[in-house]
Amino acid sequence: MGRNPFIDSAPPPPPKQPYKLTLRNTGQVIEVDPSDLPDEHHDGHEGSVLALLLRAGIDIEHACGGVLGCSTCHLYVEEGFDTAPEPIEQEDDMLDMAPALRDTSRLSCQCVPDGSSDVVVELPSWSRNEVKEEH
Repeated sequence: MGRNPFIDSAPPPPPKQPYKLTLRNTGQVIEVDPSDLPDEHHDGHEGSVLALLLRAGIDIEHACGGVLGCSTCHLYVEEGFDTAPEPIEQEDDMLDMAPALRDTSRLSCQCVPDGSSDVVVELPSWSRNEVKEEH
């Protein structure tokens, strides 16, 4: 995985406890084991919702490769929102470009739950991917 050279902050720490990540769209449940996380060479931070969904075979847009350079991996954290660190300023800036924002919106590449409770996420019905779409 690459790293965005314009971001100085350290990535969020990986989860410390096992938890369940549920994708509301399909009902798929991913058992997250802190000792078996997608590594840093996978898209997104270690333990990020993006990396976990991709490893589970869930097709989620991520045009920038998980380096906080777009908003295509936008999702809603319906349960367990407070288990991830607060978004940094750059994530908030990118979220401003995502369609259909909610109070529970996060970029999945930046959302790293700590494992203190189970997490339920929902993928929006569409995303804005100007790399993939013809614009």
